[in-house]
Amino acid sequence: MEKLTICLLLFLFSLSLFSSIADGGSIGINYGRVANNLPSASKVIALLKSQGIERVKVYDTDPAVLKALSGSDIKVTVNLPNELLYNAAKRQSFAYSWVQKNVAAYYPSTQIESIAVGNEVFVDPHNMTRFLVPAMKNIHQALVKYNFHDKIKISSPVALSALQNSYPSSSGSFRSELVEPVIKPMLDFLRQTGSYLMVNCYPFFAYESNSDVIPLDYALFRENPGVVDAGNGLRYFSLFDAQIDAVFAALSALKYDDIKMAVTETGWPSKGDDTEIGASVDNAASYNGNLVRRILTGGGTPLRPREDLTVFLFALFNENIKPGPTSERNFGLFYPNEEKVYDIPLTREGLKHYVDRSPVAGNQRMQKGNAPGQTWCVASGEAGKNNLQAALDYACGEGGADCRSIQPGSTCYNPNTLEAHASFAFNSYYQKKGRAMGSCYFGGAAYIVHQQPKYGNCELPTEE
Repeated sequence: MEKLTICLLLFLFSLSLFSSIADGGSIGINYGRVANNLPSASKVIALLKSQGIERVKVYDTDPAVLKALSGSDIKVTVNLPNELLYNAAKRQSFAYSWVQKNVAAYYPSTQIESIAVGNEVFVDPHNMTRFLVPAMKNIHQALVKYNFHDKIKISSPVALSALQNSYPSSSGSFRSELVEPVIKPMLDFLRQTGSYLMVNCYPFFAYESNSDVIPLDYALFRENPGVVDAGNGLRYFSLFDAQIDAVFAALSALKYDDIKMAVTETGWPSKGDDTEIGASVDNAASYNGNLVRRILTGGGTPLRPREDLTVFLFALFNENIKPGPTSERNFGLFYPNEEKVYDIPLTREGLKHYVDRSPVAGNQRMQKGNAPGQTWCVASGEAGKNNLQAALDYACGEGGADCRSIQPGSTCYNPNTLEAHASFAFNSYYQKKGRAMGSCYFGGAAYIVHQQPKYGNCELPTEE
């Protein structure tokens, strides 16, 4: 009976781990409107539906947009702008009125799922930080009044500049001057209301400022040898994952490991000034296309491998009157005439035939004796025995890997270790999938290498 219980628990663990790999996270998009040439709201909603977008985030509560979203089945995040934080914090009556006018008037026909109270408040030059948490609490009380509080979550997008340390990821920490006045009270509020932290994350800006030390492939989710975090021993294959884990580490340092996260902004510009290194159509297509694949094929970050992410791309359109450098006006996936700036998938269905066709893609680092572009997928000994076993079971079962060679008496049974057997199974799955990006992940239990691995007398094959 005890054996049966253990087997059942392992089976359920395997299902829970790999349902995320099968189902993946969620992709949304930011619908900014700092432009004078955009299509009507009704045309925009039709565009979103034609692209299979199921989530959208807006930066206000424009009635035309919220009405156009009515009946669309698109989930919506609305925003209470920074300039209203003072009133929302100081007057409960203002919060009631705002929720009645901007939420209750449209919900549930317009599927408002969350309210972003402010946006990157800590870097706002008007210094609205002290009003943030009181405003969040008053807006929540207004939701309670309308009995919406169990259905609509409240949070506030924070920029990575809220971190005091972000490299390596394991050293992630929030700025000391923010911790007691606002970070902890906000996290307490998120915990009490069952909400999540909203984070804006832009690897482009880190790469642009440090292109001499950050490999472009690492920033664009292309295949690369990875970077090992000396603090936690985890290997990172993308700057995005490293940045997100820095926030998770900062949460952990304050003992808020239970707080989940949504990435409310991330993207890459298709055009920039001469000084904006890396801004190009090819790089934007690579970043956003590979990010979509990374999120929709499932699995979390190396630090939280079982936690899928909801990610909002920035942005739907190029916005022609945004201030700042050229890149600020060129983050859009679409031109205002609704033509694509570049073609990437935004749904699981679209991913089936997607290949990153940018010029540098596939230009893998060559090892002596290997043909160009050859890569293998191996198990990470740092993933832990339970994770590796569940991943091995999935690969040899539902995943369809050819695991005959690691059965007792077969050519690759020895060495009879979990890591060796898992590596063989992971590599079989990876090669069967055409070495597609995302097919060597297994919830963080695997990574790609560029030199043919050998376990005992067994070399991992290059292709199925």
